[in-house]
Amino acid sequence: MAKLTRAQREWRPGMPKKRRSTKVMFASTVLLLEAFVAFFATLAVFGLRRGEFPPALILGVGIGLSVIMILACAVLSRPWGVGLGWILQIVLILTGLVEPLMFLVGGLFGLAWWYGIRTGIRIDSEAAQREREQAEWNAAHPEAS
Repeated sequence: MAKLTRAQREWRPGMPKKRRSTKVMFASTVLLLEAFVAFFATLAVFGLRRGEFPPALILGVGIGLSVIMILACAVLSRPWGVGLGWILQIVLILTGLVEPLMFLVGGLFGLAWWYGIRTGIRIDSEAAQREREQAEWNAAHPEAS
């Protein structure tokens, strides 16, 4: 039998489900897509510029960047997680120094990151407001709930 998570162990009937952050979901999606792009860009640079840079350096940096982007998804809910995401956006844009098309790709992903964070924060605050209003209404109308 699989090991239960802490949330599964602490669950009791009637407990409300904790709402996931839309900001974190949007940001995770962008980072995962960037990880794939970084991996395939690594393969492109490996094929195109193998004579200019050592192959081990190209593969090490590129695959390392992809792995860091995937692992960054796990810390997005922490206060410094979004800051790490911004740093990774800058790093992806700076890969344009090696392959110039990555300036465009990195810039577009930077815009997607900014939009995802901005929209996710707005959606999360609207959802929190709705939950507060629902709780107030439930408290004022106990017979309906």
